Amino acid sequence: MTLTYKQAGVNVQNIKKSQKEIGRIIASTHNLQKNVKVKHGFGHYAGIVRISDKITLAMHTDGVGTKVLIANMMKKYDTIGIDCVAMNVNDIICIGATPISFVDYIAANKNNEKIFAQITKGLVRGAKLAQVPIVGGETAIMPDLFSGKGFSFDLSGMVVGVLPRKSILGNAITRGDVIIGISSSGLHSNGYSLARKVLLSKYSIKDKIRGVGKLGNVLLTPTQIYVKPVLEMLKKCKIHGLAHITGGSFTKLLRLKKIGYDLFNMPQAPPIMQLIENNGVKSDEMYKTFNMGVGFCVIAPKDEVSKINSIIKKHRLQSQEIGKIISKTGVFVNSKKIA
Repeated sequence: MTLTYKQAGVNVQNIKKSQKEIGRIIASTHNLQKNVKVKHGFGHYAGIVRISDKITLAMHTDGVGTKVLIANMMKKYDTIGIDCVAMNVNDIICIGATPISFVDYIAANKNNEKIFAQITKGLVRGAKLAQVPIVGGETAIMPDLFSGKGFSFDLSGMVVGVLPRKSILGNAITRGDVIIGISSSGLHSNGYSLARKVLLSKYSIKDKIRGVGKLGNVLLTPTQIYVKPVLEMLKKCKIHGLAHITGGSFTKLLRLKKIGYDLFNMPQAPPIMQLIENNGVKSDEMYKTFNMGVGFCVIAPKDEVSKINSIIKKHRLQSQEIGKIISKTGVFVNSKKIA
């Protein structure tokens, strides 16, 4: 039996249709401020507003999805905040913005001071890794919104960044550019509806699986934060495109530019992802849902590769050339088109 993200309750194509309609509706607000020009309002890694010739702001909001359920199962809450920060700052740097402030939103069915403190410790840890100050937030207690007798919660955040450049990264991507993949730390914070459906129907969260480890700990591994190496390479290298591999996985490359992304040299998938695939998820579905060991992609001219890899290594991350840009439009993994 095979299982897809759609069968796990997440229909990506329908979600894209909803997002497109939301984008159409909110566009009517883009001219409400006479002194602010909306440069990009929907569908990229961040919204962009130009306040003056010197100040351009970028904004993004995101959460950690159903990974919060794993935190609840493990009764461990001190890392989920890292994920919340990561999901926001990793997106906003894709347009070349430097994160400058962050706010969080915690919604729960009941007040629990100890758990809130643990969540906040994770947020602070993530903020320090991303070098972004947390300037505020909101805690909402909504007992009627969450089911169950125990503690239930959701966690999201919003980041603001400053953008020094006039054009969005991606426009310069051209045939022959190299795609460099930076290693992920695991599943990050995407695809958990499918991962839970596959794994928890067979294993317990406490199971120790050969070659994988204790399942709960592996599923709760925090999302890697890429801010420091990416901002350094933006200063020192010629970068044509950046992509955070999150929801939609490698299909997300197409939001940078409608061109061809040939991923012919992907690394071996991490053990947790091999376990998911071995338990009923087809290969092409894996590459449309999970990061498969690559949490971030850098697209640059061939002569910049050595310098980029050196920066990544300096920040104690691994990288490799995973593909190149081709003229045929689409995303191809091992010669198979996935988007």
